[in-house]
Amino acid sequence: MFTATPDQVQLGFSILSIVALLHVFLGACAYSIMLERKLSAWMQDRVGPNRVGPKGMLQPIADGLKFLLKEDYTPGGVDKALFTLAPGLIMVPAMIGFIIVPFTGPIDITGLVQWLGINRGNATYMVSVVGAEINIGVVYLIAVASLGVFGVTLGGWASNNKWSFLGGLRAGAQMISYEIPMGLSLLAVILVAGSIRPEVIVGGQLGAAWNIVQLPVAAIIFYTCMLAESNRAPFDLAECESELVGGYHTEYSSMRFAIFFLAEYFHMITGAAFFTMLFLGGWSVNPFWGWDIPASGPWWIGLIQFGVVAGKMFLLVAFAMAIRWTLPRFRFDQLMRLAWEGMIPASLLVMLVTSVFLFMGWNEWMWAGSLGTIVFIYLIIPVMPRQADPNSRVRLIGSRFSPAEEEVERSRLAEPGAG
Repeated sequence: MFTATPDQVQLGFSILSIVALLHVFLGACAYSIMLERKLSAWMQDRVGPNRVGPKGMLQPIADGLKFLLKEDYTPGGVDKALFTLAPGLIMVPAMIGFIIVPFTGPIDITGLVQWLGINRGNATYMVSVVGAEINIGVVYLIAVASLGVFGVTLGGWASNNKWSFLGGLRAGAQMISYEIPMGLSLLAVILVAGSIRPEVIVGGQLGAAWNIVQLPVAAIIFYTCMLAESNRAPFDLAECESELVGGYHTEYSSMRFAIFFLAEYFHMITGAAFFTMLFLGGWSVNPFWGWDIPASGPWWIGLIQFGVVAGKMFLLVAFAMAIRWTLPRFRFDQLMRLAWEGMIPASLLVMLVTSVFLFMGWNEWMWAGSLGTIVFIYLIIPVMPRQADPNSRVRLIGSRFSPAEEEVERSRLAEPGAG
């Protein structure tokens, strides 16, 4: 008769978790589009989709059928192999990145294993809802997320379209630039946790302060970079309609375009799970020191933990959508300057202050050091060298708002009584 060890049970449970979470996330992508349409309608005092199904709940299914039935057009002159491969290259990294995120702590399923009749002696079977518990957890997710730039860049280059090509170049420059401050802010969290294992990072926030309390500046930088990595507004310069028609996916149609579209939401959902793990304490409900949900327990504790993580992810995704319909998009030079002249120096400073506080043993005052970086940046900005204002008004002949000097002189001489 077959009997399973605790490690074998965890392996089987992890495979089931990957399959289940993958389907949940794919469904969440479809309904995230509807959520964004509803949220934008609410913010703009409109109704939003409400015709397909009760309260419009079947709208994502109708949208999916529409994409499936549309013509899959391939323009002439494209690199067909790369043109077809590019949507998958941006979707797959998002789909495989979440597997290291722990959605629950260890859950006792000994009773279930005994009921199945595969238990081994008096062994205790504890499992976690996580795809893979690997030592390089955080490094794995960062490495996988960085692969998404290949899909965007290749999609723009293979389209044989100058607007798509420019959109791909913009996306590549943007995503590479914002990965630097994202990695530096992540290093501050790793220093505080003392490990790169996700379960250790979450465990360090249970019964203690969340990292968003201890490292608020790092959390703001990381969330901003997460929006930039997902090409979300106000960082959607890679596909801005006013300049690039549709950007890197201009030439795509049908399901190939839909994959690009869904990848953005999948990246956003995976990023929300990552942010929850790093800064919001995972399934913790107390952002400060004191009582919290137990780190392990029976199956119903696991359901509560999973519900807390899912709720935090929902709020983060909704917040990203609210930002899209609140802030105007940056100009490309402003976007790059924000990364290289703002976020990279700030994240370096945060990591330096975090290292000093840990060395001095001031762990409980980490929040004060993080906020002190804001004061330091505010004080040093006025004495930092600055480039010329790119928004300075240029005087033009014929302009009644900012006329050139020759126009002003001509107007003065044309006045009655002018000498």
